[in-house]
Parts: sequence; structure tokens; C-alpha cells
Amino acid sequence: MAKKQKSPHAGTPALVALEKAGVPHTVHPYEHDPSSDLSYGLEAAAAIGIPAEQVFKTLVASVDGTLVVGVVPVDRKLDLKALAHAAGGKKAAMAEQAAAERATGYVVGGISPLGQRQRLRTVVDESALGFDAVYVSGGRRGLDVGLAPADLVSLTGAVTAPISRD
Repeated sequence: MAKKQKSPHAGTPALVALEKAGVPHTVHPYEHDPSSDLSYGLEAAAAIGIPAEQVFKTLVASVDGTLVVGVVPVDRKLDLKALAHAAGGKKAAMAEQAAAERATGYVVGGISPLGQRQRLRTVVDESALGFDAVYVSGGRRGLDVGLAPADLVSLTGAVTAPISRD
């Protein structure tokens, strides 16, 4: 692959992980608007012109005291009970923001399932498998990456399960 010019988003741990693994992917930078009424994920979907059900957000929860990542479409919510079940636990609650940022190395709104500081157990919503490509945070607010769902599952060591709800 030809060497790309440095961009302000080059070198995030997520992009480094994708490059190192040789995984085909697309990079979608956009201008993050801090004044937007949209959630980070819905803002990303609108900005990059991809249907919301194909853009996935990365959420960190505590399952029986252990941090677990749930990757769900941006237009849906994480079903904590389903996440706990998929992770082999009994009870799940959203992790504190500081704990999520510390464990992943990313800031909320830019947490990527790829290239995290600590490799956390990951569950990807099974709806991802219905697409040729899914889009997740590239490791910063204003940066998404597109890749095959199978590559996302493989790179994160994830399992897939129905973990989203309306």
C-alpha cells in the first residue's frame, strides 16, 4: 500500500492497528460540531453520509465488575442485560466515563473498539453481520473508519450477540 500523507487524524491507535493487521478499511474524517444536538454517533452517521444502522458506537460497561465493550448501532441502545448474558455475566451497568477512558486510551465520543490501551472483552451486535461494511470510531471525535464486520470481530476478538434495543 502506498504511503499516505499525514493527516490530523493519522496515527490513532485504531488506525495503527488496522494498518499493522493489513485490514482493508476506509477513513472518514469529518468536522465534529461540539454544539450539535445529535449524539456523537448520529452526528458521525450524518456527517459521513452512512445510514445510522450501519454506524456503530463503542460503549464500555462493567459486567460483574469487569469492563466489557459493547458495539451497537448508533440509532439503538445497548441492552445491558443482553450484554451481561453475552459476556457470561449476571449484571451489567455502564462504566464510569473516567474508567472507560483510562482502559481504552480514548475519550468518550471517540472510543474505538480497535487499538484500545487494554484489550477488553468485546461483544458486537449481531446486526453488524448483515452489512458488507460497518463504521466505527477511528479513535477521535470526528473520525470514523469503515471495515468488514468479520474484520472488526477478528481484530477485537469479539463475539456477536443481539445486544441492542430500541
